[in-house]
Amino acid sequence: MIFRAVEDADLIRQATRGNVESFNLLVSRWEKRVYNYLLRITANREDALDLTQDAFLKAYQNLRKLDDPGRFAPWLYRIAHNEAYSMFRKRKPETDVDEMAEPESVGAGITVGGTSGFPIELSLAVTAALDRLTAEQREAVVLKIYQGFKFEEMAEILSCPVSTIKSRLYTALELLKIELAPMKARGLS
Repeated sequence: MIFRAVEDADLIRQATRGNVESFNLLVSRWEKRVYNYLLRITANREDALDLTQDAFLKAYQNLRKLDDPGRFAPWLYRIAHNEAYSMFRKRKPETDVDEMAEPESVGAGITVGGTSGFPIELSLAVTAALDRLTAEQREAVVLKIYQGFKFEEMAEILSCPVSTIKSRLYTALELLKIELAPMKARGLS
């Protein structure tokens, strides 16, 4: 991971000097992760694709403003977060942010192996449980569990104190534990 960060920092420096191919390499490294993050918070493939493109366009336009190339990931996710919540605000009269999640849209992005029924059932149960969390709790879980960010990076992405992030995450994990307890009782975890 440290080696990758050094490589990203070098690509960022080259991209700020006008090397478009360096930025394209950054996009190819990060686009799947950013898309998956946006898919989990928007629960809509088309929105996630559009927002991913918008986030990378904004990142490219503002790359010179990135003070520390080693902080590229939290900076990029902050842009993606802002793009998603900007979309939510524009749609607010139509749909409440917490109503945006559609279990079939998020679950459709999950790849499941094996022929037995339980991996699909478990994936659907996890997706449904995530959908019952508040938008803030769901985003904390996605950033920590699915994306692997540290609390300090999450605080930077979400623009709130680490204590708030921890509170959201631990509350969400407790709720998920309660929601998924019936799955464990059936031996599916």
